[in-house]
Amino acid sequence: MPATSTITVTVPATTANLGPGFDCIGAALSLYNRFQFSRLEPSATEKLTITVTGQEAAKVKTDDSNLAYQAFVKLYDRLNQSPPSIGINIDMQVPLARGLGSSATAIVGGLVGANVLAGSPLSQVEVMQLAIELEGHPDNVVPALLGGCRLAATEAPGGAWQICDIPWHPDIVPVVAIPDFELSTAEARRVLPTDYSKADAIFNAAHLGLLVRALETGDRDWLRCALQDKIHQPYRQSLIHGYEAVQKAAMNAGAYGMVISGAGPTLLALTDATNADAVVREMAVSWIECGVKADVRAIELDTQGSQIST
Repeated sequence: MPATSTITVTVPATTANLGPGFDCIGAALSLYNRFQFSRLEPSATEKLTITVTGQEAAKVKTDDSNLAYQAFVKLYDRLNQSPPSIGINIDMQVPLARGLGSSATAIVGGLVGANVLAGSPLSQVEVMQLAIELEGHPDNVVPALLGGCRLAATEAPGGAWQICDIPWHPDIVPVVAIPDFELSTAEARRVLPTDYSKADAIFNAAHLGLLVRALETGDRDWLRCALQDKIHQPYRQSLIHGYEAVQKAAMNAGAYGMVISGAGPTLLALTDATNADAVVREMAVSWIECGVKADVRAIELDTQGSQIST
Protein backbone atom coordinates (compact mmCIF):
# COMPACT_ATOMS: atom_id res chain seq x y z
CA MET A 1 0.00 0.00 0.00
CA PRO A 2 1.55 3.34 -0.98
CA ALA A 3 2.31 5.90 1.68
CA THR A 4 -0.19 8.74 2.03
CA SER A 5 0.00 12.19 3.61
CA THR A 6 -3.28 12.53 5.57
CA ILE A 7 -5.50 9.84 7.04
CA THR A 8 -8.23 9.64 9.66
CA VAL A 9 -8.67 6.67 11.99
CA THR A 10 -12.06 6.28 13.67
CA VAL A 11 -11.92 4.05 16.77
CA PRO A 12 -14.89 2.80 18.80
CA ALA A 13 -15.27 2.95 22.56
CA THR A 14 -15.25 -0.37 24.37
CA THR A 15 -16.76 -1.98 27.41
CA ALA A 16 -14.61 -4.59 29.10
CA ASN A 17 -15.15 -7.47 31.53
CA LEU A 18 -18.95 -7.84 31.06
CA GLY A 19 -19.22 -9.18 34.59
CA PRO A 20 -17.24 -12.45 34.87
CA GLY A 21 -14.95 -11.80 31.90
CA PHE A 22 -12.36 -9.88 33.91
CA ASP A 23 -9.42 -8.72 31.74
CA CYS A 24 -10.27 -11.15 28.93
CA ILE A 25 -13.53 -10.08 27.25
CA GLY A 26 -14.59 -6.79 25.69
CA ALA A 27 -17.06 -5.36 23.22
CA ALA A 28 -16.91 -2.36 20.88
CA LEU A 29 -19.64 0.26 21.19
CA SER A 30 -21.07 2.85 18.79
CA LEU A 31 -19.30 5.81 20.39
CA TYR A 32 -16.14 7.05 18.69
CA ASN A 33 -12.90 9.00 18.87
CA ARG A 34 -11.36 10.21 15.62
CA PHE A 35 -7.65 10.72 15.02
CA GLN A 36 -6.49 12.62 11.93
CA PHE A 37 -2.80 12.36 11.05
CA SER A 38 -1.21 14.79 8.57
CA ARG A 39 2.43 14.78 7.55
CA LEU A 40 4.04 18.16 8.16
CA GLU A 41 6.22 19.74 5.51
CA PRO A 42 9.93 19.03 5.94
CA SER A 43 10.46 22.77 6.33
CA ALA A 44 8.04 22.98 9.28
CA THR A 45 9.66 24.37 12.41
CA GLU A 46 7.67 22.03 14.68
CA LYS A 47 7.95 18.25 14.55
CA LEU A 48 4.62 17.69 16.31
CA THR A 49 1.35 19.61 16.56
CA ILE A 50 -1.72 18.25 18.36
CA THR A 51 -5.16 19.84 18.46
CA VAL A 52 -8.11 18.37 20.33
CA THR A 53 -11.83 19.04 19.94
CA GLY A 54 -14.93 17.54 21.53
CA GLN A 55 -15.89 16.73 25.07
CA GLU A 56 -13.16 16.93 27.70
CA ALA A 57 -10.71 18.19 25.06
CA ALA A 58 -8.96 20.39 27.63
CA LYS A 59 -7.90 17.29 29.59
CA VAL A 60 -5.99 15.74 26.68
CA LYS A 61 -2.24 16.35 26.53
CA THR A 62 -0.98 18.10 23.40
CA ASP A 63 2.76 17.45 23.70
CA ASP A 64 4.86 14.35 23.02
CA SER A 65 3.38 12.65 26.12
CA ASN A 66 0.04 12.34 24.30
CA LEU A 67 -0.88 8.64 24.30
CA ALA A 68 -1.89 8.53 20.63
CA TYR A 69 1.46 10.06 19.69
CA GLN A 70 3.36 7.68 21.96
CA ALA A 71 1.66 4.76 20.18
CA PHE A 72 2.45 6.40 16.83
CA VAL A 73 6.15 6.58 17.75
CA LYS A 74 6.09 3.02 19.12
CA LEU A 75 5.13 1.61 15.75
CA TYR A 76 7.95 3.44 14.00
CA ASP A 77 10.31 2.16 16.70
CA ARG A 78 9.16 -1.36 15.86
CA LEU A 79 10.01 -0.63 12.22
CA ASN A 80 13.42 0.79 13.23
CA GLN A 81 12.45 4.03 11.54
CA SER A 82 12.25 7.64 12.70
CA PRO A 83 8.67 8.93 12.86
CA PRO A 84 7.78 11.72 10.45
CA SER A 85 6.88 15.21 11.60
CA ILE A 86 3.16 14.95 12.19
CA GLY A 87 0.08 17.01 12.91
CA ILE A 88 -2.61 15.19 14.87
CA ASN A 89 -6.19 16.37 15.26
CA ILE A 90 -8.24 14.42 17.81
CA ASP A 91 -12.02 14.60 18.04
CA MET A 92 -12.98 13.28 21.49
CA GLN A 93 -16.41 11.71 21.95
CA VAL A 94 -15.38 8.94 24.37
CA PRO A 95 -15.12 10.38 27.90
CA LEU A 96 -11.88 9.96 29.84
CA ALA A 97 -11.43 7.73 32.90
CA ARG A 98 -14.96 6.40 32.73
CA GLY A 99 -14.41 2.72 31.86
CA LEU A 100 -15.13 3.08 28.13
CA GLY A 101 -11.66 2.41 26.75
CA SER A 102 -10.56 5.97 25.97
CA SER A 103 -6.89 4.98 26.36
CA ALA A 104 -7.44 2.01 24.04
CA THR A 105 -8.82 4.32 21.34
CA ALA A 106 -5.66 6.43 21.58
CA ILE A 107 -3.35 3.42 21.41
CA VAL A 108 -5.19 1.84 18.50
CA GLY A 109 -5.61 5.17 16.70
CA GLY A 110 -1.91 5.97 16.99
CA LEU A 111 -0.74 2.54 15.88
CA VAL A 112 -3.14 2.27 12.94
CA GLY A 113 -2.39 5.81 11.83
CA ALA A 114 1.36 5.22 11.93
CA ASN A 115 1.06 1.91 10.11
CA VAL A 116 -0.93 3.43 7.26
CA LEU A 117 1.39 6.42 6.92
CA ALA A 118 4.34 4.01 6.83
CA GLY A 119 2.75 2.10 3.94
CA SER A 120 1.07 -0.62 6.06
CA PRO A 121 4.15 -2.82 6.66
CA LEU A 122 2.54 -4.53 9.68
CA SER A 123 -0.42 -6.88 9.45
CA GLN A 124 -3.55 -6.34 11.52
CA VAL A 125 -2.44 -9.16 13.84
CA GLU A 126 0.96 -7.52 14.35
CA VAL A 127 -0.70 -4.17 15.10
CA MET A 128 -2.99 -5.95 17.57
CA GLN A 129 -0.06 -7.60 19.36
CA LEU A 130 1.66 -4.23 19.66
CA ALA A 131 -1.54 -2.67 21.02
CA ILE A 132 -1.79 -5.38 23.69
CA GLU A 133 1.84 -4.77 24.66
CA LEU A 134 1.17 -1.06 25.12
CA GLU A 135 -2.13 -1.44 26.99
CA GLY A 136 -0.96 -4.41 29.09
CA HIS A 137 -4.10 -6.50 28.51
CA PRO A 138 -6.31 -7.24 25.52
CA ASP A 139 -9.87 -6.63 26.68
CA ASN A 140 -10.19 -3.04 25.35
CA VAL A 141 -7.68 -2.75 22.52
CA VAL A 142 -8.77 -5.91 20.70
CA PRO A 143 -12.44 -4.93 20.18
CA ALA A 144 -11.36 -1.31 19.54
CA LEU A 145 -9.25 -2.59 16.64
CA LEU A 146 -11.45 -5.43 15.38
CA GLY A 147 -14.97 -4.50 16.49
CA GLY A 148 -17.61 -6.83 17.90
CA CYS A 149 -17.34 -8.78 21.14
CA ARG A 150 -14.03 -10.58 21.64
CA LEU A 151 -12.52 -13.06 24.07
CA ALA A 152 -8.73 -13.19 24.34
CA ALA A 153 -6.53 -15.93 25.78
CA THR A 154 -2.83 -16.77 25.62
CA GLU A 155 -1.48 -20.18 24.69
CA ALA A 156 0.87 -19.90 27.70
CA PRO A 157 2.24 -17.08 29.84
CA GLY A 158 3.97 -14.80 27.39
CA GLY A 159 2.67 -16.81 24.43
CA ALA A 160 0.72 -15.68 21.38
CA TRP A 161 -2.78 -14.35 21.86
CA GLN A 162 -5.75 -16.28 20.54
CA ILE A 163 -8.74 -14.06 19.78
CA CYS A 164 -12.23 -15.53 19.69
CA ASP A 165 -15.21 -13.68 18.19
CA ILE A 166 -18.27 -13.96 20.45
CA PRO A 167 -21.58 -13.72 18.56
CA TRP A 168 -23.86 -11.02 20.00
CA HIS A 169 -27.60 -11.63 19.62
CA PRO A 170 -29.28 -8.70 17.82
CA ASP A 171 -32.00 -8.47 20.49
CA ILE A 172 -29.47 -7.51 23.20
CA VAL A 173 -29.28 -3.72 23.63
CA PRO A 174 -26.39 -2.15 25.60
CA VAL A 175 -27.30 0.82 27.80
CA VAL A 176 -24.41 2.90 29.13
CA ALA A 177 -24.79 5.16 32.15
CA ILE A 178 -21.81 7.53 32.22
CA PRO A 179 -21.57 9.56 35.45
CA ASP A 180 -19.99 12.99 35.71
CA PHE A 181 -17.14 11.76 37.90
CA GLU A 182 -13.96 9.88 37.03
CA LEU A 183 -12.42 6.69 38.39
CA SER A 184 -8.86 5.80 37.48
CA THR A 185 -8.03 2.25 36.46
CA ALA A 186 -5.16 2.27 38.97
CA GLU A 187 -7.54 3.12 41.81
CA ALA A 188 -10.01 0.46 40.69
CA ARG A 189 -7.23 -2.15 40.65
CA ARG A 190 -5.93 -1.23 44.10
CA VAL A 191 -9.12 -2.45 45.77
CA LEU A 192 -8.84 -5.94 44.28
CA PRO A 193 -7.47 -8.81 46.40
CA THR A 194 -4.24 -10.52 45.40
CA ASP A 195 -5.69 -14.02 45.89
CA TYR A 196 -9.10 -15.64 45.34
CA SER A 197 -10.72 -18.76 46.73
CA LYS A 198 -11.20 -21.84 44.60
CA ALA A 199 -14.96 -21.38 44.98
CA ASP A 200 -14.81 -17.87 43.49
CA ALA A 201 -12.61 -19.06 40.62
CA ILE A 202 -15.06 -21.86 39.81
CA PHE A 203 -17.99 -19.44 40.06
CA ASN A 204 -16.46 -17.09 37.50
CA ALA A 205 -15.39 -19.88 35.14
CA ALA A 206 -18.96 -21.21 35.09
CA HIS A 207 -20.50 -17.79 34.62
CA LEU A 208 -18.10 -16.78 31.83
CA GLY A 209 -18.96 -19.98 29.96
CA LEU A 210 -22.65 -19.23 30.40
CA LEU A 211 -22.13 -15.61 29.32
CA VAL A 212 -20.69 -16.67 25.96
CA ARG A 213 -23.77 -18.79 25.23
CA ALA A 214 -26.15 -16.18 26.64
CA LEU A 215 -24.77 -13.43 24.37
CA GLU A 216 -25.08 -15.72 21.36
CA THR A 217 -28.65 -16.87 22.07
CA GLY A 218 -30.09 -13.80 23.80
CA ASP A 219 -31.57 -16.07 26.48
CA ARG A 220 -32.68 -13.64 29.21
CA ASP A 221 -32.51 -16.15 32.07
CA TRP A 222 -28.98 -17.14 31.10
CA LEU A 223 -27.96 -13.48 30.81
CA ARG A 224 -29.44 -12.61 34.18
CA CYS A 225 -27.34 -15.34 35.78
CA ALA A 226 -24.23 -15.01 33.60
CA LEU A 227 -23.54 -11.33 34.34
CA GLN A 228 -22.74 -12.09 37.98
CA ASP A 229 -19.11 -11.94 39.09
CA LYS A 230 -16.95 -12.53 42.17
CA ILE A 231 -13.55 -11.37 40.92
CA HIS A 232 -13.79 -7.58 40.59
CA GLN A 233 -17.29 -6.13 40.88
CA PRO A 234 -17.92 -6.85 44.59
CA TYR A 235 -14.75 -4.90 45.43
CA ARG A 236 -15.29 -1.99 43.05
CA GLN A 237 -18.93 -1.26 43.80
CA SER A 238 -18.01 0.85 46.83
CA LEU A 239 -16.02 3.20 44.56
CA ILE A 240 -19.14 4.04 42.51
CA HIS A 241 -21.59 6.24 44.39
CA GLY A 242 -25.17 5.07 43.88
CA TYR A 243 -24.25 1.68 42.39
CA GLU A 244 -26.87 -0.39 44.22
CA ALA A 245 -29.67 2.09 43.59
CA VAL A 246 -28.89 2.31 39.86
CA GLN A 247 -28.67 -1.47 39.59
CA LYS A 248 -32.06 -1.89 41.28
CA ALA A 249 -33.60 0.72 38.97
CA ALA A 250 -32.19 -1.00 35.86
CA MET A 251 -33.48 -4.40 36.89
CA ASN A 252 -36.91 -3.07 37.82
CA ALA A 253 -37.13 -1.41 34.39
CA GLY A 254 -36.50 -4.71 32.61
CA ALA A 255 -32.73 -5.03 32.24
CA TYR A 256 -31.29 -8.55 32.15
CA GLY A 257 -28.47 -7.37 34.35
CA MET A 258 -26.03 -4.54 35.05
CA VAL A 259 -22.24 -4.60 35.27
CA ILE A 260 -19.38 -2.18 35.74
CA SER A 261 -17.99 -1.12 32.37
CA GLY A 262 -14.26 -1.73 32.44
CA ALA A 263 -12.85 -0.32 35.65
CA GLY A 264 -15.85 2.01 36.02
CA PRO A 265 -17.50 4.25 36.94
CA THR A 266 -19.68 3.83 33.84
CA LEU A 267 -22.36 1.21 34.39
CA LEU A 268 -23.55 -1.05 31.57
CA ALA A 269 -26.99 -2.62 31.49
CA LEU A 270 -28.05 -5.22 28.94
CA THR A 271 -31.70 -5.25 27.95
CA ASP A 272 -33.96 -5.62 24.90
CA ALA A 273 -35.43 -3.03 22.57
CA THR A 274 -38.83 -3.14 24.29
CA ASN A 275 -37.40 -2.10 27.66
CA ALA A 276 -34.43 0.01 26.53
CA ASP A 277 -36.14 3.42 26.91
CA ALA A 278 -37.41 2.54 30.39
CA VAL A 279 -33.97 1.29 31.46
CA VAL A 280 -32.35 4.51 30.22
CA ARG A 281 -34.91 6.68 32.01
CA GLU A 282 -34.87 4.83 35.32
CA MET A 283 -31.07 4.56 35.55
CA ALA A 284 -30.76 8.32 34.94
CA VAL A 285 -33.45 9.17 37.50
CA SER A 286 -31.92 6.86 40.09
CA TRP A 287 -28.51 8.48 39.79
CA ILE A 288 -30.00 11.96 39.96
CA GLU A 289 -31.68 10.94 43.21
CA CYS A 290 -28.23 9.97 44.48
CA GLY A 291 -26.90 13.40 43.55
CA VAL A 292 -25.07 12.26 40.41
CA LYS A 293 -25.63 13.66 36.93
CA ALA A 294 -25.18 10.97 34.27
CA ASP A 295 -25.33 10.65 30.50
CA VAL A 296 -27.47 7.54 29.99
CA ARG A 297 -28.11 6.21 26.50
CA ALA A 298 -28.95 3.06 24.59
CA ILE A 299 -26.29 2.38 21.97
CA GLU A 300 -25.29 -0.40 19.60
CA LEU A 301 -22.53 -2.96 19.34
CA ASP A 302 -19.93 -1.72 16.85
CA THR A 303 -19.06 -4.53 14.45
CA GLN A 304 -16.51 -2.71 12.25
CA GLY A 305 -13.74 -1.76 14.65
CA SER A 306 -11.19 0.84 13.60
CA GLN A 307 -11.93 2.44 10.24
CA ILE A 308 -9.47 4.29 8.01
CA SER A 309 -10.41 7.14 5.67
CA THR A 310 -8.22 9.40 3.54
